[in-house]
Amino acid sequence: MTWCEAGLRRYLTQQLIWKTSEFDDSLELASIEVPLDYAQPDGERIELALSRVRVADEGRRRGVLLSLNGGPGGDGGLGRLLPARLAHTPPHEVYDLIGFDPRGTGASTRIEGEASVTSTPFDSRPPDSAFAAITADMRERDQGCVRAGGTLRRHITTANSARDMNVIRILLGEEKISFVGWAYGTLLGAVYGAMFGAHLDRNVLDSSVHPDWDWRRQFASQALAVRENVDRWAEWAGQRDRVFGLGGDALGVLDTVERVAAALVPQDGDTSSRTALDGILGTLSAPRGRWQELAVLVGELRDALDAGDQERIGGLLAQRTRWRPGTAAGGLREAVLEAVTCETPWPDDLEVYYRDMRVHRDRFPYGFGVMRAQPWVAAFGTCAPVEPRPAITRGDCPPGLVVQADGDPLDHFPGAVAMAERLGHSLIVVTDSGAHEIYRLGGHPEVDALVDAYLVNGELPPARVDLPGEPRPDVPAGPAV
Repeated sequence: MTWCEAGLRRYLTQQLIWKTSEFDDSLELASIEVPLDYAQPDGERIELALSRVRVADEGRRRGVLLSLNGGPGGDGGLGRLLPARLAHTPPHEVYDLIGFDPRGTGASTRIEGEASVTSTPFDSRPPDSAFAAITADMRERDQGCVRAGGTLRRHITTANSARDMNVIRILLGEEKISFVGWAYGTLLGAVYGAMFGAHLDRNVLDSSVHPDWDWRRQFASQALAVRENVDRWAEWAGQRDRVFGLGGDALGVLDTVERVAAALVPQDGDTSSRTALDGILGTLSAPRGRWQELAVLVGELRDALDAGDQERIGGLLAQRTRWRPGTAAGGLREAVLEAVTCETPWPDDLEVYYRDMRVHRDRFPYGFGVMRAQPWVAAFGTCAPVEPRPAITRGDCPPGLVVQADGDPLDHFPGAVAMAERLGHSLIVVTDSGAHEIYRLGGHPEVDALVDAYLVNGELPPARVDLPGEPRPDVPAGPAV
């Protein structure tokens, strides 16, 4: 599918009408139309929601800075709110800050799926006997997307979102745009650079996907990233056995963790407490500042189990368990994730998933690693995207920045290294850190200063810069007493 401005004339001559947001008077909102299918621009149209915070110093204005965070799709329609997050920062002094809800999300034309009931309780270490039920639940999730998503689903692709960005650029009257993308936004920014690199100015990719991994491998890499964080925590706790008493080395600590996990499954086979512990291990092992909290928790759970204190066990797990709110069964939910992730191939042989589930169940139980291996909606062949995801190439893309924490649990560190090499970008590494989405969203002043200097003044740092992450807890190492 090619870009043809002549065929898109009706879209490229729209007038942007900005209105002040009723929630934030610094934020202006507008909407535009784009074609559902760029190969048939005279066909169905969809709507995109845009936002703007005007440049603070008109005399220094150097253009627009478009931004998008995770998802895919801007984390559930938060794309339009990003300019407000970047307001009153150095880039705001020289850029109009532009946000948007990508197609399928937020206030743009939405892609929806039915929220369905699951037939089997979630288990972080499911037995083989549960695999068929897990698959049936995922198949029903996919069918809910088929019923609610209609023909829109196959047009929710990264390439189409990149084309949408180019329409936005033209309607803003800009020859080039600068861009900051976090998480999924890194993929969209890289694809835009591959497709429209001559129109890309300064660009920052924070918490990067791997340029060569399909969506299945990207998912699977999260399980390994979480396990690496748990292993680093276990090594740290083992060096402080005299304080925590969990074991004298990483293997000893993990042995204690596994004994606690096993003891959390009562005779009736209820695995919910063990599943909660596996989730907590994945969550608390990423931020280094919470390592002491995690070590104390494991020790307290062990002691409560030894004492048979079920009330104490329940309280310990409840205090630290955080579940994202869901949508009630029977309702509708945004289903852009289920659409975008169909743009790369997935196996249709269920045994491939079951084989990988067994491996993940044993090697990567923490942080729900098995979820990264189980069948996904794309396994059932009901969504054939209009095109595959474009290859990420440097092309006309100018050099920019990649920012990454080496322990990011959602976007595995090797992806950032590969992305920086592919695009010729400088790489800023936050070391010994499990942070995700760092620049201006993660509270890291040194990262903010380097990125600001690049966006505002064009000052690229060296090819690689290592910066320290959040300090580990100040607990002296030493042998057991």
